Parts: sequence; C-alpha cells; structure tokens
Amino acid sequence: MNYLLDTNICIHFFRGKFGVTERFEAVQAENCAISEITLAELVFGAENSDNPVKNHQLIEQLTEIVTILPIYDSIMTYGKEKARLRKAGTMISDLDLFIGCTAVENDLIMVTENMSEFERISGIKIENWVDRQK
Repeated sequence: MNYLLDTNICIHFFRGKFGVTERFEAVQAENCAISEITLAELVFGAENSDNPVKNHQLIEQLTEIVTILPIYDSIMTYGKEKARLRKAGTMISDLDLFIGCTAVENDLIMVTENMSEFERISGIKIENWVDRQK
C-alpha cells in the first residue's frame, strides 16, 4: 500500500471528475487506503445528500477495494502535531490532522487537493491527483 486518499479525492473519484479515476486505476486499488475518518466523512456526506442510497452504494463499492486504516496507531503523532501546530499558530482541522497523521504513521503518500492544509504536517508526503482542466 502506497497511498492514503483524502475525502475530496474519493468524492472526485465517485463523480468521475478531474482525472482522479485515471490516476486511481493507474496505481491500482490494492495500493490505496482511506482513514476511518475519511469513511466517516463520506458517510456523513451520503446522509446529507439528495441521494443517500446511491451514495452509500458508492462508499460500499470503494470500501470493498481499498484498505480502511484505523486511527489508533496515529494518536500519538496526532497529539504531538496538534501541539506543535497550535504553538506555531498554524492549526488545521482535527479531522484533517487525524487523516494526515495516519498517512505519516503508515508511511503513505497523502493524496489530496487540499495541499495547503496537509503540508503543515511534519514528515508528510503529498500528491494532488486533481487536474481541474479535465
């Protein structure tokens, strides 16, 4: 496994937008994971949407082909990073911090369009698969 997909990447994948599907297929699903936090955000989005049944089906299809990583192993990294970011005055959202720390702790490349938020996390490797021209 090489990649941890952020929530926005999963949504673009579901919608077939911005070249994300092509990148996902190129790296192959077995090399991708999502955090439990991303799963929770996707479930909330489905519940909050106009078509929850369809969106839950998309989530189920995704979770059948990628690994879902727990946040437990990332808790120490999260605590240290949150304290460091607070002292530096460069806080990011708790959910993004948990997702990013999961990438760091599991030595995965964080795939996100939200580069400015995640790049604040120490030791993170980031890729943006979104091509807004597609």
